[in-house]
Amino acid sequence: MTTRPGTLRSPRRALRDGIGHHLVTRRPPDTPPGSADDIPDAPRMDHVRVAIVTESFLPALNGVTTSVCKVLECLREQGHEALVIAPGTSPWSPVMTPEHYAGFPVHTVTSLPVRKFRVGLPSYELETVLHRFRPDVVHVASPFVLGVRGLVAARALGIPSVAIYQTDMPSYIRQHAGPAGDLTARATWRWIRRIHEQADLTLAPSTSALTDLAAHHVPRVALWGRGVDSDLFHPDHRHDPAADALHATLAPRGETVLGYVGRLAPEKELHRLTELASLPGTRLVLVGEGPSREVLQAQLPEAVFLGRREGADLARAYAAFDVFVHTGTRETFGQTLQEASAAGLPVVAPARGGPVDLIEPGVTGALFDPDVRGALREAVLPLVGAGAQEQELRRRLGAAGRRRVEERSWPALVDQLVGHYSRVVHKAAFSVA
Repeated sequence: MTTRPGTLRSPRRALRDGIGHHLVTRRPPDTPPGSADDIPDAPRMDHVRVAIVTESFLPALNGVTTSVCKVLECLREQGHEALVIAPGTSPWSPVMTPEHYAGFPVHTVTSLPVRKFRVGLPSYELETVLHRFRPDVVHVASPFVLGVRGLVAARALGIPSVAIYQTDMPSYIRQHAGPAGDLTARATWRWIRRIHEQADLTLAPSTSALTDLAAHHVPRVALWGRGVDSDLFHPDHRHDPAADALHATLAPRGETVLGYVGRLAPEKELHRLTELASLPGTRLVLVGEGPSREVLQAQLPEAVFLGRREGADLARAYAAFDVFVHTGTRETFGQTLQEASAAGLPVVAPARGGPVDLIEPGVTGALFDPDVRGALREAVLPLVGAGAQEQELRRRLGAAGRRRVEERSWPALVDQLVGHYSRVVHKAAFSVA
């Protein structure tokens, strides 16, 4: 077997060529945790076979699904190979999980519904699927149940693995666990540490998430953000006749449209929007669905609920907004904030979690203190109005936000991801040499 200069032979191939059958080749169980700095830099792999094990996939729409889909699309464009392992839907579901995505096969496993989410059931089936596909690396998206099995299977088969930390599950559990919230959150962090100890590298989406993981002794962590589709979400769409018509419908008297996009659920802390309900000269608009919709409609009787939107319809909704408002303090990143910035909108969000990396106060938007009642209203107030000064401020902040996100295209972020793949493959190749 020959290797072109500047390329790297994967450990999968090294194991097959030099050591023997990879089902009986295991990494030592007492491998020390180490750190991300222990993983050496490596030449970027020209061609990678990656198995993506994800806790969520189509038809479910959320941050995990979106990221996985964008990664797959870019891997295809860059000439790599992939396989998806994801929870399946029931045979009587109105929308089934696709058998292929971006030209790559999708293998589904049995799942159970939990609070409207499909949770894939772990089984030894994953070893069989991985054995047949023979990936260079296993990418596990937001591991918690199915992803745990994916990491264990990868470790048993001697396949390098990269885990993507995306959901602040301890905070969600603390919120829903009542008096036992702190206790269950600590137990959840212990579980997360055990999960990610199985991975060769864990990628965190923001400096806040990186700090949380380090504080809870999760080993081998590095930073990897999220990309944004800066063509789909673009300031020029404000001139689209459909977006213009939607804006006119939402703001018939020239109101400033304050928009939110995301899941309508308790963990998004949308009760904060009541601070904006009585703000003169504004119209509050929410895009998304979720279990909190009826409660929010009662709390915000003057707000407009546009429901779930995707693709071009979602882009037109952003284009119809004047200001983007986010309320949740548990975001490890904040993908909708990036989309809003790409659309040329000023963004207002809590000074906590992922938004801290994405918003520069006074330059691309505003950050408010979520612990101070009325802080959201005060942050939004300077952006409200039809006067030249308010319009110029919105334009200036939105333009600056747009310039920032142009550097975060999905192809660029996936190129970084392949670099992370290369690092763990490179380390595994030398560890078995």
